[in-house]
Amino acid sequence: MSLDYASLEGASRWKSLPSPPGFSKSLSSVRVSVNNVSSAVKTTVSSPAAYDKLKDRRAWDMAIAPAKSLPMQAFMLYMSGGGVQIFSMGIVAMLLFTPFKNIASINDAFKQFAPSNASPTAFSTLLPQKFVYVLCNILTLAVGLWKCRSMGLLPLGTGDWLAFETRGEPPELSLF
Repeated sequence: MSLDYASLEGASRWKSLPSPPGFSKSLSSVRVSVNNVSSAVKTTVSSPAAYDKLKDRRAWDMAIAPAKSLPMQAFMLYMSGGGVQIFSMGIVAMLLFTPFKNIASINDAFKQFAPSNASPTAFSTLLPQKFVYVLCNILTLAVGLWKCRSMGLLPLGTGDWLAFETRGEPPELSLF
């Protein structure tokens, strides 16, 4: 059973409405005559190479997706403030744990984009995209660590390590 939407077009009560500004009817609906049906079928059926090229482009989109979300995450970090509160700690935890989860499930994330002649779960499939994906996740992790440093949660100063320093022996001085 198939639906024929073409039969509804003539009986539409919205037919008399003008098209919206910028709308081109010639680009939105392509009518195929009965004589050109075979040529229309040939153009709509894509070759495996074209399908693999489309999947490759989608894999690149997936690879840079963590970098695309960085501006929003940076804005969330800015709005959370510099203090140690539950909201800022939740955002920092998200920035620190999400890259590890993404890297651990990298083969599952790229499985749907594997070319037709390659194994979907092999590590060597889509290697450049996976490399960029890991780099973008490391960048997200670096932003989270920078926020931890700015909140004072990372022990980077010398004052943070005073408990582990030993005092030197004072020189013995006799005044008599």
